[in-house]
Amino acid sequence: MVAAAWEIDRPVGVLVNRSGKVTHVVVGSPGEITLPELRKREAAERLSGWRGIVAYPGGGGLGRGELVALAMNRLDMLVAIDAESPKPSNAEVWVAHLLPEADAQGNLWQMLDPLSMKEAQAFDFEEWLYELEQSMSHATVSRAVDTTEERAILVGLQLPDLTDWQANESMAELAELARTAGATVLDQSIQKRSRPEPATLIGSGKVAELALRSRELGATMVIVDAELSPSQMTKLEDAFGLKVVDRTQLILDIFAQRAQTREGKLQVELAQLKYNLPRLRGMGTSMSRLGGGIATRGPGETKLETDRRRINVRVTHLEQEVEQIKKHRSAQRKARTKRGVVQVAIMGYTNAGKSTLLNRLTKSEVLAENKLFATLDPVTRKLRLPGGGAVLLTDTVGFIQRLPTQLVAAFRATLEEVTEADVLLHVLDASHPNVIEHVRAVNAILADLDAGEKPQITVLNKIDMVTDAAALEKLKSEVGALTALDGRPTSQGLVEVSALTGDGIMHLLATIETEARLDEPVAAGEPPPPGE
Repeated sequence: MVAAAWEIDRPVGVLVNRSGKVTHVVVGSPGEITLPELRKREAAERLSGWRGIVAYPGGGGLGRGELVALAMNRLDMLVAIDAESPKPSNAEVWVAHLLPEADAQGNLWQMLDPLSMKEAQAFDFEEWLYELEQSMSHATVSRAVDTTEERAILVGLQLPDLTDWQANESMAELAELARTAGATVLDQSIQKRSRPEPATLIGSGKVAELALRSRELGATMVIVDAELSPSQMTKLEDAFGLKVVDRTQLILDIFAQRAQTREGKLQVELAQLKYNLPRLRGMGTSMSRLGGGIATRGPGETKLETDRRRINVRVTHLEQEVEQIKKHRSAQRKARTKRGVVQVAIMGYTNAGKSTLLNRLTKSEVLAENKLFATLDPVTRKLRLPGGGAVLLTDTVGFIQRLPTQLVAAFRATLEEVTEADVLLHVLDASHPNVIEHVRAVNAILADLDAGEKPQITVLNKIDMVTDAAALEKLKSEVGALTALDGRPTSQGLVEVSALTGDGIMHLLATIETEARLDEPVAAGEPPPPGE
């Protein structure tokens, strides 16, 4: 190898299995070499069964790229021969291997002291490997004590149409979604590309970097701020050796955690099945790594088709049940309309304070948490207004940017509470730095639901958390340019409230009464009566 490397003036590498057979030969470019990707064993306590050996003419040594290959392929060891002359006897041998656990500096590998060629040839590889895998087995057992904690690395893709600020905001929202789902975020990274890479979305270089980083930090999963195709998910899971979750899966998981009623659980299950159905073949670890090819035909293929048919049958059944829910809700709305009851729907971006506002207005105790999608099932309460009239106030599921189409379809029955309402309370978090983007996202979803022309009362909530008066006036002007209040500029009809402290609630009640066309006058200064 040393002679060949010197002859062509390029590094030469081989991969050798435990039987001593050379399975791969690689020639690098001057000063650099890339080892091929291997099929890795699934057991965390076992190495791949290959060792890598690279000869560098004129000296050199193991760089980050080679160490990435060591970590990604879980090589038994990686050997670098630094040959400053064509004579192998004069070469120095460097050996790197993986550690059972990251050391104090976060490294997942260790570099042994350099050996002479004679010392390297006398190295007891079999005994050393046995002890290393024993240590890895013990470390795996100790880590298995706590298997409930999810530790995630986040990755996003920034295309030319996104600014740095928008990309960072999207990642901040993904981090909040991950926290809501119960994961601890260890690190996050944004990859800039002119277009998505078809195979891995983010490109092989970024994949290699994140694979190494995930091992350094001890991550259990990677969350991607995009919707992945089945093949992309499979390739990423193979590269990382970890569970990979995309943005859609993450939101679906949160909805599954939050669903309390039978209706909510049915709709979440329907959305999940529709998402998973086309991914049965290629979902990697999340579907027990079912896949096509050798050893999957015959009975395995039959089972896959059976599973697919069962899911289709279940989807049909759930769609029928959701349709019954839709008819039941429609009948209820018709009855309320016949009685002349005005319906007001609270809607807006998730975590804007909608449930807290419902509780303040109606003296209710609906669950309100500082987490995304705290409310999933719609809640309706009667709100008596100071003038003596009453309306039905419904708290609906929060919206979010890029709300998965599967959820919109599955929750159509629930979202009809918005489409059938007489008046919409569009609640905004006035303290959020990205509130304008939230308004755009909500307006886009309303347009998809054909509810964009409904009378709206725009409510600037959490006003107690806004201390900059100039910033507030600017926000009101920007919101006014985006939203209309029953045909009038929103800047003339914005209602500033704090659902937490009660500030501005009387003004909001008066505005609801006006928009609901209830003619009873509102008694200024009177506290709102308790709801029913």
